[in-house]
Amino acid sequence: QVQLVESGGGLVQAGDSLRLSCAASGRAFRVFNMAWFRQAPGKDQEFVTAIDRSGDSTAYADSVKGRFTISRGNAENTVYLQMNSLKPEDTAVYYCAAGFRALALTKIEYNIWGQGTQVTVSS
Repeated sequence: QVQLVESGGGLVQAGDSLRLSCAASGRAFRVFNMAWFRQAPGKDQEFVTAIDRSGDSTAYADSVKGRFTISRGNAENTVYLQMNSLKPEDTAVYYCAAGFRALALTKIEYNIWGQGTQVTVSS
């Protein structure tokens, strides 16, 4: 029943910040663990970050640790990705995903996906 819609992507310069949002529809949002994946041009989809149902536990890929922060607002049925100190290497389509296993790092653990939002970082 849950559907995910990403927003907040755009074109920014290196060093800038951007906040992505993933709005979830459906009553069961708070039972899902959430994650962000990304896919750069010519590359496979990769794990970025994840957050558990309560928002108390998180996981990050080494490439974004210290720069990106995932959070969730269960009252508003939204998960966020705050991206600071953006690099050209962060350019990708960013996808929001929902699943039943907390902090899973692989795509197969997530059952529901958004359509993605484009983030482009110029040098």
